[in-house]
Amino acid sequence: MTSNRWDTSYEWKAVTLLALGFGLVGLDRWLIAPLFPAMMKDLHLTAQDVGNCIGILGLSWGVFAALMGGISDKIGRRKVLIPAIIAFSLLSGFSGVAGGLASLLAVRSLMGVAEGSFCPTSFAATADASHPKRRGFNLGLQQSGFALFGLALSPIIATQLLNVVSWRWVFALVSIPGLILGVLMFFVIREPASAPAQQQAAKGNWRDVLKSRNIPVAMVALFCAMTGVFVLGAMLPLYLTDYLALDTQRMGIVVSAIGFGGFVGQFALPGLSDLVGRRLASIAGFAGTAVMLYVFRGVGAQPLVLFIVLFVASFFTLGLVSLLSGPVATEAAPIGMVSTAIGIVVGAGEIFGGGVAPAIAGFVATRFGIQNILWLPICAVILGIGVSLLLEETAPARVRGKARGVGLVGGEQPE
Repeated sequence: MTSNRWDTSYEWKAVTLLALGFGLVGLDRWLIAPLFPAMMKDLHLTAQDVGNCIGILGLSWGVFAALMGGISDKIGRRKVLIPAIIAFSLLSGFSGVAGGLASLLAVRSLMGVAEGSFCPTSFAATADASHPKRRGFNLGLQQSGFALFGLALSPIIATQLLNVVSWRWVFALVSIPGLILGVLMFFVIREPASAPAQQQAAKGNWRDVLKSRNIPVAMVALFCAMTGVFVLGAMLPLYLTDYLALDTQRMGIVVSAIGFGGFVGQFALPGLSDLVGRRLASIAGFAGTAVMLYVFRGVGAQPLVLFIVLFVASFFTLGLVSLLSGPVATEAAPIGMVSTAIGIVVGAGEIFGGGVAPAIAGFVATRFGIQNILWLPICAVILGIGVSLLLEETAPARVRGKARGVGLVGGEQPE
């Protein structure tokens, strides 16, 4: 990039690779959920074990998202991104050689380290590569890869591959694309010319980030949204097969609605927030999720209806994840500390929503029955409505409109 002309070619190459990379994060992370019914038989796992396997990855992801976001602001993006994508791809393959619960938990916790390091760094790299007027769109595009690959395509890929290979080979096969993508990133991704920003990041610390009101509010709100995403992603396959008695193939199709709905929502809800504001979009997202999940509880073994309702619920809840960890966190960040801010917000959401909540859901399923797990995300997103009321508006168009209105009241003439 030069001072006179924006390097659009590099922008699209970088954003495409980073979107594919985050898509593979989603694929490697969520491939395990539709494989759990088969794995439970071979490894003698319980519903509580399933929740713990999802939760331990979320915990380590959250811790390292918070840590590595700040580190990448200081040392650069490449030194974090490329080792991280190679590591989580290899570890995903190693999930297929687990001999029991202990080894599976160990592999998944290490995957969380690598994926948590990749997450905020990749968001910041996308922001670095993007022209300011396309930054929101590009961040939505990159994050939507997680929903498309991880939550839409992974249930279909997993359940169809189970027809021809064992679950162990499924893990091995899906680790290959990440290794290829890591090589491509090595040759394409470059550091931004942002020495002043890096100097500012070197002077700052995480306490400076927390001084912005929207950061702690977004942390709590993202916990509420991620509780919806991760409890559904972890437990819904068991809910559909054990409670509604769907076969494996129909279960895979229904669960894919989480990803397809989320893929659309991660574009649409942040885009809508450009027009109506971050605060109103967040409130609407939580309210829409709550209504749809309540409706979902009353639907029986009707795959098409289940798919439609789950699609809409996921549109809202994954749209919230993109909104809170993208525009809200980015606009609240001090200069030079975008990755730090994203890492802190994502880290908190992951530790509680992606780590603790699935473990609690496993406890609920074991003690009270799998049919009751939906109450946990319903309560979380209702809480999210109240938390969203505390957000300060930062959408540029809304802030400019408010400032223009103040100026006109003060006697200024419209442009």
